[in-house]
Amino acid sequence: MENDTTPTVEQASELSERVFALVRACPAGRVTTYGWLAKAVGYPRGARMIGWIMHETPPGVPAQRVINSKGELSGSWAFGQKGRMRQLLEAEGVTFTEEGRVDIKRYGWDPSRDLSDEERKTISEQAGTLHYQISPRVLGLLQNDPASPMKS
Repeated sequence: MENDTTPTVEQASELSERVFALVRACPAGRVTTYGWLAKAVGYPRGARMIGWIMHETPPGVPAQRVINSKGELSGSWAFGQKGRMRQLLEAEGVTFTEEGRVDIKRYGWDPSRDLSDEERKTISEQAGTLHYQISPRVLGLLQNDPASPMKS
C-alpha cells in the first residue's frame, strides 16, 4: 500500500535526470562514485539507488565515469563487452593500478566537493530539460526495496 512518502513516477524521473546531469558534468579523465552522486542529490546513503538508476543510463551519458568507492569498475558488464568500460576510461587518460582499480584520490570527482553551490544549482536546473522516463523496474526498486532511501 502506498502512502504520501512513496516516490511518484515524476519524482523518480526527476531524480534520474539530476543523476544523469551530474554524470554529464563529470569531466573527462575523472571518475565519480555512486556514493558521491547519491550525496550530491540529497541521499547520502543511496549509493545502491544510484546503481539502479545508472543501470538504465540513456545515450549521451558517460556512464564509464561512475565507479564504486573502492575504485573498481562495478558496472563494466553494462558496456557490452569485457574491458570496454576500462578502455573508455583509459582513452580519457585514466590509469589503473596493478589490481585493476582507479586511484580515487588522483582521479576522483566529488560533485559535493568539486562544484560550487551555484554550479550544482545550475546543473540541477538544467536536468529538467532531459525528460527521462523512469522504467517500471527502477520505480519498483525505489518504492519497495528495503535498501531504497526513497522507500516509505
